Amino acid sequence: MTEQRWPTDLLGQDFTGKRVLVTGSSRGIGAAVAGAFAELGARVAIHGRDETAVAALASRIGRGVVPLTGDFADRAQTRGVVERAVQTLGGLDILINNAGTMLGRVALADIDDDFLQQQFDLNAASALIASRAALPALIASRGAIVNTGSISGRTGGSPGSSLYSAAKAFQASLARSLATELAPHGIRVNAVSPGTIATDFHDRYSTPDKLAQTAARIPLKRLGTAEDCVGAYLFLASNRLAGYITGQVIEVNGGQFFG
Repeated sequence: MTEQRWPTDLLGQDFTGKRVLVTGSSRGIGAAVAGAFAELGARVAIHGRDETAVAALASRIGRGVVPLTGDFADRAQTRGVVERAVQTLGGLDILINNAGTMLGRVALADIDDDFLQQQFDLNAASALIASRAALPALIASRGAIVNTGSISGRTGGSPGSSLYSAAKAFQASLARSLATELAPHGIRVNAVSPGTIATDFHDRYSTPDKLAQTAARIPLKRLGTAEDCVGAYLFLASNRLAGYITGQVIEVNGGQFFG
């Protein structure tokens, strides 16, 4: 991943000293987002399931990053990660609900109850549980929440991804619903919906041929990168830039889908 430099003279005033939790940030989009917040002066808690990967990212970013581990398919661990982040940071200004992954392409006929529950807990319920756990701190700070959706939540995805795609649609709908509910507390809630982004997610779940065909259909003629997505998160998290924006979903997909 090529790391982009973010203009601290323009955005540093927005995030210096802000307390940020980025869930699912040990790799991919989450890692890029966490790194950008830290570069802009925020105090960042990063999270992942793999302690080694989380420690490696914390070492790479530096700047007093708080490393946290926990399985977001487990509701108790989800709450625990948020509670530790709030305690360690001394509050919370920004919650990025980014944890989740496909867990495999499984056809409808082969989906069993355990797989259904695990997919729902990791890719849908975790954002609600994390938001609920963070709510007292976000009320105190009049903070912001940004969820991670996906283009598949709009298009339905490809065969074998029905549960993942539906969960990503949940992320966008949750943002819209909570935007209305939490507005009286001054909390803004939005979502970023990435298109096909060249991260290890697609190394696991897509073939090179499928990705090449996808890139050829995208108007910008390439797959996205994790860094391509970062600006949307920073924009939505910034009270100066997006203080009157809530309940919105920003599509970041190179023109792959127009919503």
